[in-house]
Amino acid sequence: MIEPSGNIDIDDAQRRILNRLKRARGQLNAVIDSVEQGADCRTVVSQLSAVTGALDKAGFAIISTAMRDCVTADTAADESAEQPLTVAELEKLFLTLA
Repeated sequence: MIEPSGNIDIDDAQRRILNRLKRARGQLNAVIDSVEQGADCRTVVSQLSAVTGALDKAGFAIISTAMRDCVTADTAADESAEQPLTVAELEKLFLTLA
């Protein structure tokens, strides 16, 4: 859901990320089942590729959400709250997915 300000609703972004991660979990379960059942290499590698893609997309979505929300957060907020990520930290996280 897009808010009137043009920002994507945090709850909607989190829901989409969780859906991606749950899909990846299901795909990983399929890989494990295939290996346990002695499936051919092509099937296992194809399923593993799907898991990798799903996890990559989830990682990019998490970083994208952080870029929109964490960097723009008010750094003068409550000191007990977690400090927002810096641009350098986000870049480092992003590059770990590459």
